[in-house]
Amino acid sequence: MADPELVRCLDYILNRSDEKSIEAVAAAVVRRRRELSMFGGKTVIPNPGRLAKEMSSQINMEGAMDGMRQSIRDYAIRIIKQEAPELTEAQIEELTRSWIPGGKEKGKAAADGKKIPRNVLASMIDQFVSFSLGNMEEEEDTALRNEMGPWPDKYWKSFPQVIRLLITDFLKGEINESDFNARIGLALST
Repeated sequence: MADPELVRCLDYILNRSDEKSIEAVAAAVVRRRRELSMFGGKTVIPNPGRLAKEMSSQINMEGAMDGMRQSIRDYAIRIIKQEAPELTEAQIEELTRSWIPGGKEKGKAAADGKKIPRNVLASMIDQFVSFSLGNMEEEEDTALRNEMGPWPDKYWKSFPQVIRLLITDFLKGEINESDFNARIGLALST
């Protein structure tokens, strides 16, 4: 007998979903596959970013916010070290900084004023790495340069610090392609 929840889900997808719903389902499937590949068969995947945001939104006392933020930050660091012990301290710091709302980082992010959509950032990473490894077609490089000028510099400056660190480690051969892809997937999912 098929799982009734699965049957309802498939019925919705096949018979009642519109284009926006299909896109949402496709994105959810991609995210779940990435989580399964990174964390194996675990059904509950800790998400320090989500936990930090939930916990901080429940606290309304200004005086307690700094102490709570530090506790959440410490918790997030502990989870990251348990789930991804291969990350460097700098990578852990960057992930934690991007996940914990408020504080100095919040002002800094607001000052930057721009956040690149995840799918665009993933494409930029792919193009940058392909170019850096000498695998990019000359026509693609020429088209990008005609459109943007010195696009590799512009891309590099627009990448978040954690993405820069991962690209650097990969290009130096400090991590293999499979680890690079898994870590980029984790960085993009935050």
